[in-house]
Amino acid sequence: MDMKIPRATAKRLPMYYRYLSGLHGAKVKRISSSTFADAVQVDSATIRRDLSYFGALGKRGYGYDVDDLLDFFKKILNQDHLTNAALVGLGNLGQALLHFNFHKDSNVRISAAFDIHDNMINTVQSGVPVYDVNDLEKQLSEQQIEVVILTVPTGVAQKICDQAIAGGAKGIMNFTSKRLSAPKNVRVQNVDLTNELQTLIYFIEHYDN
Repeated sequence: MDMKIPRATAKRLPMYYRYLSGLHGAKVKRISSSTFADAVQVDSATIRRDLSYFGALGKRGYGYDVDDLLDFFKKILNQDHLTNAALVGLGNLGQALLHFNFHKDSNVRISAAFDIHDNMINTVQSGVPVYDVNDLEKQLSEQQIEVVILTVPTGVAQKICDQAIAGGAKGIMNFTSKRLSAPKNVRVQNVDLTNELQTLIYFIEHYDN
């Protein structure tokens, strides 16, 4: 996105897009902010504020035109442009992500994978070529891949991160528990599954709803 909007708003945009895609598939033409809010579990005032950053996208008393809003979000989120990503680490989690691959549900596709094991290197897994992790920097540069997913052991996460950045990575999704150091122009998204699960269990045990 070229425009500067609050980070919380930016995080909600893909969720809005997925919901609108479902409405489009169901041939729904119009939706109110209150119905929108109930579906995505975000209050209607927040939705209206989020969308207001982009101008007048709805009409009072009418709501939002689904097709128009969907087309707008396609441009904002670059859904018409396929983004290639690299996956580093083909353990259990890495294999699961590779098998799922994101292009089935979005504009992101894992196009290259990297591992250290000889039985994986120079093979094709789930339709994706697997390279030696030592070639990470070279392959990222040659294939112009700027998004990297890390599912490697914590002890080597920073080293792999540094290699990815040297190869031109601009965004790193980090599934390790290591908090990575990266330049300001490189975005690191931390996904700690253990922490998320512990948080869920805490809320189940300490809150009624």
